[in-house]
Amino acid sequence: MKEKAEPVQKLYTRMRLWEFPDEYVIEPTDGSSASSSLSISLVDASMKLIDSIPECSSFRVPKIQMIFGVVGMLKLVAGSYLFVITERKCVGSYLGHPIFKVISLKVLPCVHSVKNSTPEQKKMENEFSRLLKVAERTTGLYFSYDTNLTLSTQRLYDLGNESKMLPLWRQAEPRFLWNSYMLEALIDKKLDPYLLPVVQGSFHNFQATIGKEIVDVTLIARRCTRRNGTRMWRRGADSEGHVANFVETEQIIQINGFTSSFVQVRGSIPFLWEQIVDLTYKPKFEIVRPEEAPQIAERHFLDLRKMYGSVLAVDLLNKICGHVHFERLSFLYDQIADFLVKNGYFLLNEESEKMEQLGVVRTNCIDCLDRTNITQSMIGRKILELQLRRIGVFAAEETISSHPKLDRCFRILWANHGDDISIQYSGTAALKGDLVRSGQRRVQGILKDRYISFKRYYLNNFSDGTKQDAIDLLQGHYKVSVGGDITPPSQTGGLEAIASFPLALCLVLIGLLLTTMSLGQVGNDPRHLLFSVVWGSISVGIASFVRAKGRIFCNRPRLQLHDKPGY
Repeated sequence: MKEKAEPVQKLYTRMRLWEFPDEYVIEPTDGSSASSSLSISLVDASMKLIDSIPECSSFRVPKIQMIFGVVGMLKLVAGSYLFVITERKCVGSYLGHPIFKVISLKVLPCVHSVKNSTPEQKKMENEFSRLLKVAERTTGLYFSYDTNLTLSTQRLYDLGNESKMLPLWRQAEPRFLWNSYMLEALIDKKLDPYLLPVVQGSFHNFQATIGKEIVDVTLIARRCTRRNGTRMWRRGADSEGHVANFVETEQIIQINGFTSSFVQVRGSIPFLWEQIVDLTYKPKFEIVRPEEAPQIAERHFLDLRKMYGSVLAVDLLNKICGHVHFERLSFLYDQIADFLVKNGYFLLNEESEKMEQLGVVRTNCIDCLDRTNITQSMIGRKILELQLRRIGVFAAEETISSHPKLDRCFRILWANHGDDISIQYSGTAALKGDLVRSGQRRVQGILKDRYISFKRYYLNNFSDGTKQDAIDLLQGHYKVSVGGDITPPSQTGGLEAIASFPLALCLVLIGLLLTTMSLGQVGNDPRHLLFSVVWGSISVGIASFVRAKGRIFCNRPRLQLHDKPGY
């Protein structure tokens, strides 16, 4: 690789957080020279750099803890909230730079000003702050203090010298910068050493031996923030052509002085469609504004071509590898092999001689999770074999399967990758994980898939609405009105305000229990037959109502942007 110019000022890697009654102070402790501490007021969230820690006293005793990054700040109705990383884990390296996973994210309130707010503002602030508690549990966040994790190896190599001199947050690809919106409040304060770019996705790697050579294989996922969300509340595309569950996957190998990478992408079907949860196992598939579909698809693919070059779309709906027909993947590869050979992969040797990837394969099924991951792992396997032959490590007919340890590690790598992406979108691990891990369907895997499917159903219907609101708040898709007229979250009224699936289920079970008890007493008193009919009718009536009005019993997003068709 070419020598990389150092950023103007490196990011702080360790900091001490002082929580005073009226301010937070973040003190760099990683030995950085000429480093100033950052003071944040709890009254109005104003920031300033200070040269020394404020004095402590019996009336001003701070809480102290270590933090490992400032993720950003979010301003709500009457107060601001600072996001910091309180626990991290090193999970490997990207082109020689350590990569960390966020283990614990903490939200620090700067809300003294709430005391002077109106009752309505306080109520709204409490509602929004509850969503931030959900946001603290966000999974799959990764970062580096030294390199730009939002860019693929090829794009990182092609950065100009001037760009390499910029702070990491300014080098970042906006669509993959998870905390882009939260950094906005800090950018104008000249706090570059504190501004940590974060990516949501996945990061896994392994090393294996091939003869006398050691190969290092890394798999990275970068989730796009433009239409981020949960499985049932983010489907299809928006009017700009940005699709749900859009993920860039990069497979990187380093061996014998060579660095090579291959990028592919996944994303929802690129037109306006939705599946609104209503307690049914498979909600109705509805196309929104079908007359706009051609223009939206065109915008989507134009954006892909600008980003990646040539695009080959692989649609897995109901053919090729639908259901359990994964033996047909070889037929799929035969159809796309020419495109893969023509558009290649990125390859760089020790002399900085390179070849570039000129196009990308875009894969989708309905959810872009399970079948998509199996298909992408097959493509990744074929490309890795081509790369190793090109470098001279593999003979012409040699395959990954002929090296048991490499084969096993590669399967686990892609299975973990698929699980990470699935957890972020659906709340569960990927289906058919046993097929990716072992190449075979097993009874245990089928039973596990049944459990995963039930869990997805539960989360989609009774949990994901709140999670979607938290995502929209963090990503800036819903922006809180500060001052002036306040736009509250969508309010439910009438029956929707009291509808509760657990309550309805409880009433049905009680009704069935009383029906059974009454039937047991019919021999002693014929009137119990009438009671059993009454209780049974009530149970059936409640169950029928829940079935007919399923939507109002589900956990739906409440922020008003979800009232916009096709958002």
